Amino acid sequence: MTFENLLLERDGAVVVITINRPRVLNALNNQTLDDLRRALLTCESDRAVRAVVITGAGDRAFVAGADIRELATESQAHGKAYAQRGQQVLDLIEHLGKPVVAAINGFALGGGCELAMACTLRLASDTAYFGQPEINLGLIPGYAGTQRLPRLVGRGIALDLLLTGRQIAADEALRIGLVNRVVAAGALMTEARTLAADLAQKAPIATACILEAVHRGLETSLDAAQDLEATLFGRVAATADSREGTAAFLEKRAPVFIGE
Repeated sequence: MTFENLLLERDGAVVVITINRPRVLNALNNQTLDDLRRALLTCESDRAVRAVVITGAGDRAFVAGADIRELATESQAHGKAYAQRGQQVLDLIEHLGKPVVAAINGFALGGGCELAMACTLRLASDTAYFGQPEINLGLIPGYAGTQRLPRLVGRGIALDLLLTGRQIAADEALRIGLVNRVVAAGALMTEARTLAADLAQKAPIATACILEAVHRGLETSLDAAQDLEATLFGRVAATADSREGTAAFLEKRAPVFIGE
């Protein structure tokens, strides 16, 4: 499979996806979103892929936003369709059933910040900057930024960022919970690959069930979420991986999970 605006690298059970438009700071245009959709569907269907890393080409930007030339719309219907298209691609990331690590190597603004928020875990270089500056264009975030941001950092902080459009540095992003870790720029990809490789060693069914429990549980009542957790626990307790994990613990050896 070939892509116009992406680079794909396979490293064992880990796939690294690099958004490759450095001349425009890796801005998300329609072609890039389509490339990303196809790449994600391939990762989803390939059982040998157990974790994904997403990053941007160059050292200036992860993704500096959507392509401004494609932002202008002439009708309400076109604007809604534009937003929904991006939302659908980012939903693929969140619901991939496999951990996706964002390696944020520079500016993550607008659609880039929304892309990072859809990932399972976010590692940022100490040179990264984040923001949702759509308000400065007379717009609002369209790729679920108004929804994922408050879920990550809380309503008050999210409204501050959304209404002012201000940019924040990596250390503030870490403090408010927008990213999980901040590392030196030169160590970012090593750290991201190491984390993804570690996640890829975990039991795939249990990993998918944890992701499902958290994502679906946050959207319902505590009682319903606990019932979902119990159902998913029953599912993983009956797997070969569960038997392997408990046996390996008792035998004081590393488990080998096969996803069954």
